[in-house]
Amino acid sequence: MSSKKTAVTVALGAIALSTQAHADFLSDSKATLGLRNYYFNNDNRDGTAPPSKTEEWAQGFMLDYKSGYTDGMIGVGVDALGLLGITLDSGKGRHVGSSMIPSDTDNRAVDEWSRLGLIGKVKVSKTELRLGTLLPKLPILVSNDGRLLPQTFEGGQITSGELQDLTFTGGRIEHATGRGSTDQTGLAATGGTRESNAFDFAGGDWKITKDLTAQYYYAHLDNYYTQQFLGLIHTLAISDGQSLKTDLRYFKTDSSGANSSGTPGYKISGYTQGNDGEIDNKTWSAALIYTRGGHGITAGYQSVSSGSNFTQLNQGSLVNKGAGGASVYLYTDRLIQTFTRAGERTAFGQYAYDFAALGVPGLKASVMYLSGDDIKTTSGDTQKEWERDIALDYVIQSGTFKSVGFGWRNGKSNSEAARDQDQNRLIVSYSIPLL
Repeated sequence: MSSKKTAVTVALGAIALSTQAHADFLSDSKATLGLRNYYFNNDNRDGTAPPSKTEEWAQGFMLDYKSGYTDGMIGVGVDALGLLGITLDSGKGRHVGSSMIPSDTDNRAVDEWSRLGLIGKVKVSKTELRLGTLLPKLPILVSNDGRLLPQTFEGGQITSGELQDLTFTGGRIEHATGRGSTDQTGLAATGGTRESNAFDFAGGDWKITKDLTAQYYYAHLDNYYTQQFLGLIHTLAISDGQSLKTDLRYFKTDSSGANSSGTPGYKISGYTQGNDGEIDNKTWSAALIYTRGGHGITAGYQSVSSGSNFTQLNQGSLVNKGAGGASVYLYTDRLIQTFTRAGERTAFGQYAYDFAALGVPGLKASVMYLSGDDIKTTSGDTQKEWERDIALDYVIQSGTFKSVGFGWRNGKSNSEAARDQDQNRLIVSYSIPLL
């Protein structure tokens, strides 16, 4: 966090703890300690370049403190997020390609790592301003939580619900910290090696009816791109316990600043029309989700235009930063692939079942298959890829170990545009309320 934001956060904390105001600030505070034990194994099934396999095991601790607000028209508070990771098993040969555990100077996994995030917050009526460490979950920016510890961002965000059925969100992000790193970095897009320090965004969710929501968001990453998002979500209640959800998403992303002019370091990787690294993409998707009792069936299709790959924030190409790992707001963002290459057309389907319907609450399972083709390259547009993912989760419902969760993820990917991979993840999680 920058010194300026730290000073603001500390100042807000001092105000919150003043004699007249501290009662609500403390009495409404909540704190939880999250524990996550994570085993990760990714096996590259072809090719000779390292790594042939990435295999690691670690224990994570996440202390999440959320204060209340001071009394009065303007409420002030301070939140804190403490993250600690401990390596349980790794090795130099098996650590290559990891984005879960930071590397030391010898490119081995560190024994432990930690970071602290502070958030100052101000609330007036139904409007809240947050300044400091953020974990956004927006169509134009999603914090990645696919390994031991989450990816975090530094900046400011305002959320307002003053208008009935309309939620407005806007702000600026200036820095990021990768999920497997303690180093704060600037911002970039995939393939970019030079940092930007300004990601501005604004948008809203309009609940037109109780069953229909429309979304619009705008984002601008300085010297890389501008992006517009349109979304429409509708849920049709067919009968008791039976529904059909329609989810439509459209992104339009255009080059901006240094990326437009072809400045070295700001070009993205992957295929681009003209081979100039310039961002030019339109991506749309449609998904239908049918649920009945414990059953859930998803079917969808996604189309990526051929000007360039789909693009959002990704710091993975910044040199020696260890900032790999990013999420995107697409159904095709899976365990291994994202199916967002230039020209790619992807059909996908998923079956999920909640065993509570059979009297086994806490047990859930799903299997998903995706098939993409027409991938654009400099030699043509005939490359294909597919992925099959399995997820199995169980949360203990009672007894001494109540709320302990167990998860297994298995993915298999075959691709003509990347290496074939098999991946397994085993996760044990538990959350302890402290306040």
